[in-house]
Amino acid sequence: MDYTLLFAQVLNGLQLGLLLFLVASGLTLVFGILDFVNLAHGSIYMVGAFICASLTLLVGNFLLAVLIALPLTGLVGYAVERVVARKLYDKDHLDHVLGTFGLVLVLDTLAQIIWGPAGITVPLPAWLNGQVELFDGALIPSFRLLIIGTGLVVAGGLFWLVNYTRLGMLIRAGASNRTMVSALGIDIQFLFALVFALGAVLAGLAGMLISPITGTSIGMGGQIIITAFVVIIIGGVGSMKGAFIAALLIGLIDTLGRSFLDTLFALVMSENAAETAAPAIAAMMIYILMAIVLVVKPQGLFPPKVR
Repeated sequence: MDYTLLFAQVLNGLQLGLLLFLVASGLTLVFGILDFVNLAHGSIYMVGAFICASLTLLVGNFLLAVLIALPLTGLVGYAVERVVARKLYDKDHLDHVLGTFGLVLVLDTLAQIIWGPAGITVPLPAWLNGQVELFDGALIPSFRLLIIGTGLVVAGGLFWLVNYTRLGMLIRAGASNRTMVSALGIDIQFLFALVFALGAVLAGLAGMLISPITGTSIGMGGQIIITAFVVIIIGGVGSMKGAFIAALLIGLIDTLGRSFLDTLFALVMSENAAETAAPAIAAMMIYILMAIVLVVKPQGLFPPKVR
């Protein structure tokens, strides 16, 4: 086995997993605390990517563009909460799905009107466009290492925010008993809007980080939102720890499966059959894992404590 290739694919899987965590953590916050199903979360991921791409072309610096785009994406999330989500909190989940699906269509259309159908290619500064040799023969793109580092820092920051700050205390209290929190004088509506905006920032950050690799395109949030829902189902709906572990697990399974499954299949079948079957099975693996988890632990691997 080529261990250098294996190491590179493990890092690629870690990168994918951390990007998935950024999207899934926002979903986890919104659903776990607001009990709101937001199908438009992927569209906010797309909007964040487009805002960052436009700013990168404007200011000529990708990292500066990210710093400016993050609060702007948070404002988009805040506006979505005020205009759409707040009116649906008291409705059932089917209304959430229908309302936010309509919002997906609106945001995709607005993005096409503003940025055009072709998408935007995001340039990277020269120091992020090279490779780093971690050990003999293992060359890793610098930008992928930045994504991994950013994902780990954000994961640690979320853990600190939720567990060791006053805001985190209010968020956990609002998730447990929003009526009592309101009775104590806390503006629960503003708290919910803040949580929604934070979820938007996390999704937007993921879109910004992936845009230099894949470019920006209309509807780019469609696939990521499906995978993010798989992440929170496997990890446990409302569990930040579950979202983190499940995202890493799915990232590694998806990346390693696409890279090495054909080699494993070739041991028991013809090479042509292995090359035909492996991509299809690799694409199905995360859904097979989700089905197994739902059968064995319907509440997910790390369900949150019962309220």
